[in-house]
Amino acid sequence: MLDCIVIGSGVAGISAALTLQANQKTCMIIGNAHLSDKITKAERIHNYPGLTDITGAEFTQKLQEQLKRAGISITEQKATGVYPMQGKLGVATQEGGYFEAKTVILAGGVETVKQIDGETQFTGRGVSYCATCDGFLYKDKNIFVLCTSKRLESEIEHLAGYAKTVYAFLLYKDVGELPQNVVFVKKMPKKIIGDKRVTGIEFVGESLQIDGVFVLKESASPTSLLQELDVRDGHIVVDRNMQTNVQGVFAAGDCTGRPYQYAKAVGEGNVAAHSVSRYLYENK
Repeated sequence: MLDCIVIGSGVAGISAALTLQANQKTCMIIGNAHLSDKITKAERIHNYPGLTDITGAEFTQKLQEQLKRAGISITEQKATGVYPMQGKLGVATQEGGYFEAKTVILAGGVETVKQIDGETQFTGRGVSYCATCDGFLYKDKNIFVLCTSKRLESEIEHLAGYAKTVYAFLLYKDVGELPQNVVFVKKMPKKIIGDKRVTGIEFVGESLQIDGVFVLKESASPTSLLQELDVRDGHIVVDRNMQTNVQGVFAAGDCTGRPYQYAKAVGEGNVAAHSVSRYLYENK
């Protein structure tokens, strides 16, 4: 039983993990060993105290070195669900992992792709975020896939192994060779439609009859991780202690709102970790 699970390997999650370790709390980070694409792709970082004109790649290297020196490793999996239980929280991952802790810090960043109209409404009723979890449900059926990253291309292949036809809208370049039953769609979907379950998807001027929708992103949306979360305008609502409306669940970084700045994310990660320590002391 860990003291805390940190979901997200950007600067907010790293800051939280380092502070938890300093407070002698057991924790793990679930995220990407490469840390954050947002950081790595930054051309120059000018406004972070102590760092003078550093590139995103150089900043990423320094963060990785710091984690290594601290003995903090990253569990390279994708969290798909947070489940409140009596006195603890369970975290499931797309790779089949399951971990438990007394608290969770959500630090997965902000979604760069706006949700499709109807996405939240049909989550669990034809909309999924996990190809390996739910792909088998669509054997010989027609599905639509929105994929935001080439790193997730293998999940399209996985779905193509089950589905009759995979209609794919891809938000990245350098597309690899995909199975013949993958049909590329060039228009951004406008709305997911259905009754009790998904029956189709609409675009401007046309529609497709489908049985399911898979939204493949680097990180899951907050409400897909934990439906009970209070989320407004795409951001997790927190108080000054970075506490969410769900007991034992805290949040930090871009996922809590603007400004999307490294300094703000690092500070919130630090506050969230201290709040976790206080929460654990008060709930011994």
